[in-house]
Amino acid sequence: MNSSHADEYFKKLPGGLQVSSLVLFEFRQAAHFQIYLHTQDQSKGYSEQEGEQMLQDMQSDLGARELVVLPVDWGDVHYIADRLSKTYTKKEGFRFADILHVATALHLGVKEFLTFDIKQKKLAQQEGLKVPF
Repeated sequence: MNSSHADEYFKKLPGGLQVSSLVLFEFRQAAHFQIYLHTQDQSKGYSEQEGEQMLQDMQSDLGARELVVLPVDWGDVHYIADRLSKTYTKKEGFRFADILHVATALHLGVKEFLTFDIKQKKLAQQEGLKVPF
C-alpha cells in the first residue's frame, strides 16, 4: 500500500526527489541489515542479490537525477535537532532518527516531508511540514 502511494507521488514530481545524504545512508544501512537478517534466517530480510540490486537501483536513480542530494550544514541540523528534542521527546518519545530527519528538513526549508512512519509524521506536522501521505 505504501509503495503505491509513493509511486503516484513520485510520478507527479517535476524534478528529482530531493534527499539528504542522511536518507541515502539510512537506505544503504537498511539494505545491509536486511541482507544480514537473511543470512541469519532465510525467512527474514532480503537475499544478498536482492539487497545489492536495491543498492544498484538507488545508484542508478542518483545518476539519472531521479534522486537529488541537497547539501546540508550538519552543525545547523544538530542545533535544530537539539531544539526538537528539548521540545518534544520527554513528552512524546521521539527517536533519534525521527528528530534528525525532521531537523534536516527544517534546515533545508522544505515544505513537504515524506514518511510512512507515524511518529515521524506527527513530529513533522507539529513543526509545520506537510506530509502528503
